Amino acid sequence: MTIVGLGMDATEVHRIAESLDRFGDRFLRRVFTDEEIAYCLRRRHPATHLAGRFAAKEAGMKAIGTGHAFGVLWRHLEVVRRGGPPQLQFHHAAGDHFKRLGASKALLTITHTDTL
Repeated sequence: MTIVGLGMDATEVHRIAESLDRFGDRFLRRVFTDEEIAYCLRRRHPATHLAGRFAAKEAGMKAIGTGHAFGVLWRHLEVVRRGGPPQLQFHHAAGDHFKRLGASKALLTITHTDTL
C-alpha cells in the first residue's frame, strides 16, 4: 500500500458544543451529513462525537491537500460506521481530489477525551 496523503487534527469538544448551542441546526447542516447528524444525536454526549467527526473531516482535507478550498465543503467528507471501525468517505469535489491522488482507501481513527 502506498500512502498518498496524511492528515491529523484535534478539535476541542467545548467549541463544537458552543457552535451547536449558538447555531443549532444551521451548524449541523453546514458541516455534517444527515447520517452523521443522526448517529451523533443518538449518543449521550453528541458534541463529543461531532467533534471527533469534525476533526476527521479536517484531517481528511489536509490529507488530500485541499484544506477547506478548491470547492471542497465540509459535507463532501463523511465519517461512516458500517459494523466496524469508522471510515472516511470522500464525495463531490473532495472525491475528485481523492481520486486524482490515486487513492483508493482512507484509514481513520477517532480518539475522544473529555476536552478533545
